[in-house]
Amino acid sequence: MAILPGISGPQDVKRLDAKQLDELAAELRQTIIDTVSQRGGHLASNLGDVELTIALHRAFNSPTDKLVFDVGHQIYAHKLLTGRQEQFKTLRSYHGMSGFPCHAESEHDLFDTGHSSTSISMALGLARARDLNHEDYHVVAIVGDGALTGGMCYEAMNDAGNGHTRLIVILNDNEMSISKNVGALSEYFKHLRASASWYGNKKRIRNQLTHIPLIGKPLAHAIENAKNMVKSVTTGGEMFEALGFRYLGPFDGHNIEEMTHVFEEAKQVRDTPLLIHVITQKGHGYDLAERQPEKFHGVAPFRVENGMKRSQSSKESAAQAAGKELVNMAAEDARVVAVTAAMAGGTGLSEFSEYYPSRFFDVGIAEQHAVSMAAGMARGGYRPYFAVYSTFLQRAYDQIVHDVCLQNLPVCILSDHVGLVGDDGKTHHGVLSVPMLLSIPNLTLLAPRDTQQIRQAVRATLKVDGPCVVQYPKDGIVPYAQNVTGEPFAVGKWQTLIPGGQDAVILAYGRMTLNAIQASELLVKCGLSVGVIDCCSLKPMDMDCLRALFARGAKLITVEEGEMIGGFGSEIARVCVEENADAPIQIIGLENHFITHGSVPELLEECGLMPRQLADRIEKIVDNKEKSHVG
Repeated sequence: MAILPGISGPQDVKRLDAKQLDELAAELRQTIIDTVSQRGGHLASNLGDVELTIALHRAFNSPTDKLVFDVGHQIYAHKLLTGRQEQFKTLRSYHGMSGFPCHAESEHDLFDTGHSSTSISMALGLARARDLNHEDYHVVAIVGDGALTGGMCYEAMNDAGNGHTRLIVILNDNEMSISKNVGALSEYFKHLRASASWYGNKKRIRNQLTHIPLIGKPLAHAIENAKNMVKSVTTGGEMFEALGFRYLGPFDGHNIEEMTHVFEEAKQVRDTPLLIHVITQKGHGYDLAERQPEKFHGVAPFRVENGMKRSQSSKESAAQAAGKELVNMAAEDARVVAVTAAMAGGTGLSEFSEYYPSRFFDVGIAEQHAVSMAAGMARGGYRPYFAVYSTFLQRAYDQIVHDVCLQNLPVCILSDHVGLVGDDGKTHHGVLSVPMLLSIPNLTLLAPRDTQQIRQAVRATLKVDGPCVVQYPKDGIVPYAQNVTGEPFAVGKWQTLIPGGQDAVILAYGRMTLNAIQASELLVKCGLSVGVIDCCSLKPMDMDCLRALFARGAKLITVEEGEMIGGFGSEIARVCVEENADAPIQIIGLENHFITHGSVPELLEECGLMPRQLADRIEKIVDNKEKSHVG
């Protein structure tokens, strides 16, 4: 009889015997594989922490005890064990279950997280709230070794250790974040892993010694004391202990019994924060994911038997277009270097890393460091290109302002996944990109509409003697329109894609340019003439084009796949005030709230940005304006 269907919450996990626990682990793993193969999601990391999650729920009492998962790439087993098995079938679908921790879903999810290196800080806050309230429960942060390349972890650990706060941090060491771990910390963890055999051997020896009559237990105790002296040499746990943490490990993260015992012992430690080092394997239990954990980190729906995508696409992605152009530029200019924060494959830099390994820098999950390091390389005479998802670029805002733009250095940021990204949801949408960047002095901001224009924009930045951001959506858009004036792409120049516009002119950028064209074509059938201008250079704007529109009294409508407050439409309205021109008759974009997960078309529909919705809205706006004018 299957075990998992009988698990309605963590309390049911505690009742199982060793054999049932192994069966539960196998069922959890198969459920995750089957669901992700249909829905897509994060696979390898979730397969790696199944036994660890079971042990957590055996030893701790969630939600009374607080479990804080870093990033959320390892949350699936936790969701299945906390009463969400039926919901799990809807994983990452519109109005379905989130692929990340989600507080609205369950009291067992403490925070809505999707960014790395935050769990220890949040857990420390919970622990301090507990102490201030004179309450008594355990707070546990579960963090991956890749996340420890983020400086926030050490800020939090230094604070917790200095304050001797009662806190448990579980380091889930699986040797890989998204891209292969790099740097000194990665080498440090390899040294720690090398000591794993020591712990396995000493456990077996201790068990054998304790069964020797009379002298067995004293001898085992003496060896245990000797082991503690040897530990600092064999494991190198001094780094964590220097931060004020007591270090235990490393332990086998796939051994439920051992993990449960370790966690029970950890609960007795109350005078100091504790770090438990656990070794797991990404993709554990699914051979293809074990052999290719990076490929199976975040996956689209796939066939379980061979790992192939269910829907193959030959279409070039936006990131691939940018990455290929960067390779071409590097061949022509030795100053061009590429930087990633542990996401070479996702941001299109894999090919660059193969062709120019000495000019490629993976800094780990450390976006702030990436930007400031790029500033240093720019000061040193190079032209660094940092490719990063927009949602993660938010983490480096101060560095963009202070270390790059204030210095007016020629650093170019290739900001991927701008706009609505789909299934990953609210923690990953890049809808704050334009409001975040538009106001920064010295910064050039480009928003190309398709893969061809992405290449042109990336190449154009090499001639800009200052900071640049080229932003584009997750999906590649095949070239679909040409500038009717015939002028090539240029910084500070817009392109007219549908001329005229006696009734209105749509100003759009990025993915919305295509939707604007399609809306204009629909409006022709209604007898309306609506022009479309691709505002691919958001900063500097094409003031010549704008003033020409002002001069002829064009009715302007702005359309953007981003937050309207402080966005492109708001900036057009500000320019109108400065130029004593009529303000836009409508600013269309995203309302000021966080947007759920679902497919991009579903989310665009929800936000009123599909072509038919734009056409209907513009028809009503223009009609109302005409009636007002006649009246």
